[in-house]
Amino acid sequence: MTGPEIQVQTDADWRSDWREFPWWLVAIIGFLALMAVLIITVPNYNEAFRFILPGIQITLYTTFTAFALALVLGLLAGLGRISHNAAIRNIAITYIEFIRGVPTLVLIFTLAFVIVPAVVNVIGVDNKVVSQNTRAIIALAVIYGAFLAEIFRAGIESIPKGQMEAARSVGMSYYQAMRHIILPQAIRNISPALGNDFIAMLKDSSLVSVLAVRDLTQRARLHAGGTFQFRESYLVLTFFYLAMTIALSLLLRWYEKRLGKEGK
Repeated sequence: MTGPEIQVQTDADWRSDWREFPWWLVAIIGFLALMAVLIITVPNYNEAFRFILPGIQITLYTTFTAFALALVLGLLAGLGRISHNAAIRNIAITYIEFIRGVPTLVLIFTLAFVIVPAVVNVIGVDNKVVSQNTRAIIALAVIYGAFLAEIFRAGIESIPKGQMEAARSVGMSYYQAMRHIILPQAIRNISPALGNDFIAMLKDSSLVSVLAVRDLTQRARLHAGGTFQFRESYLVLTFFYLAMTIALSLLLRWYEKRLGKEGK
């Protein structure tokens, strides 16, 4: 290969690298860095940061707890979705389609102020005992359980049917085969999708502020309303959510690449 040919190939590689460079990440990190400087150096931004910061505990607690419950609901509904029992299958489909057909904010109000009070009255518990944060967690879990159900269903159906047949042929029951053979593989396959839904729930947890839960969003609203510093309050709020979601997204990308390498 001659010198000019080497130069042409090098230039082509350089242009390809330039196009593939994650400029979006540079832009986002630049915004986060600028916000960090403003929070450190500008009193109004610093005040907003310190007022909103305690809400991160409620936001993370709500998200993790609701997602854990949603995983259980989603798995049960996903198994029901593919059940050979017509009654169980139709109950699961009704739950999934009902949740998917109503806006998230409407469902939060309905579950928090209608369904939860009705259930606690039936079991004889004082309605005041159930906090707004608990209602928010239940609402998010029920809503996301329906979406996770479809992910679990797709993951289970992605496993070749021959594996279930092989497990049954060696004496395993349907539930044993599902637990020990099918589900471990399905969960591995759908783990990136579950990660994406966790990030989505983290963002949607901001909706629980309508229930007066003092998460990040509610504290930002209170600070903005009390000081009329709307720009500082909501830019700091954006900083919090963007920092968390970008960190989780990068971690998820790393995990997906690791899964890809292990699968080769």
